[in-house]
Amino acid sequence: MNPFEKIFNYQILSKLEDSGTFIITAHERGWLKMMLGHPAAAHAFAPETYRKLQDVLGQEQGLETGGLLHKAASRVRHVYHPKVRQLRQAITNKAILRFSYTIKNGRTSELQEGFPYKLEYSMVKREWYLLWYHINNRMLMSTRLEKLAEISEQACQAEDYEQLTAIVHALICKRSMNADILVVPGYNGELSRILYAFSCFEKEVSYAPETNEYTIRLYFNSNESEFVLQKTRFLGKRVRILEGGQLRRRMLESATKSLERYAEPHN
Repeated sequence: MNPFEKIFNYQILSKLEDSGTFIITAHERGWLKMMLGHPAAAHAFAPETYRKLQDVLGQEQGLETGGLLHKAASRVRHVYHPKVRQLRQAITNKAILRFSYTIKNGRTSELQEGFPYKLEYSMVKREWYLLWYHINNRMLMSTRLEKLAEISEQACQAEDYEQLTAIVHALICKRSMNADILVVPGYNGELSRILYAFSCFEKEVSYAPETNEYTIRLYFNSNESEFVLQKTRFLGKRVRILEGGQLRRRMLESATKSLERYAEPHN
């Protein structure tokens, strides 16, 4: 393709993107048709969107997976939950929710009023959680979607929404932690792998050209610190914790205990 053709194609694609039009390949259409056949697809999309996608892809050939065989697999826990779409819509609408939820001792807390803030997915437990503010108890809660029932949405005034959002932000700041993870320069070539290990955390990456060092600043909740340590141990000598006093102490403590198990016995 000559440079003039490239410029012309780029102009066409730019105009299509500005008009909200997307171009997808036959392979992508086949993959989407195959995904629509999954039992969770009917819950993942709004009914009208689901029907429209089926109509549009009616003549497409789905991907063939007959030659693939998955052996000795563990029990599948799907990452999509039927309540995700309803709760996501309530968050988008800036609404208040009324719902019942089950607590640890098996009792049910009936029709509580809460401000939904964010949906979170735990990579460890493979569960969806709703982060919400309990209006009556004035507490920030995190509840598994499996525990929620009788969900209904009601309007929230603009001034109330701003006030509740500010309260939630203040509570999250109290819980939040950060740590600086240094990538040892000899392993800079594995940066993509290291970043993938921390992909479930909010992070910022900085580079110091004078020392050829990458530093990853992680942001996480205090109850996720052990998971951060687990990921750091998995990376081994590729990384080192620079800042984060609690994490450094816990890493030293766990490493010391591990070494003691293999220490030579004294005569």
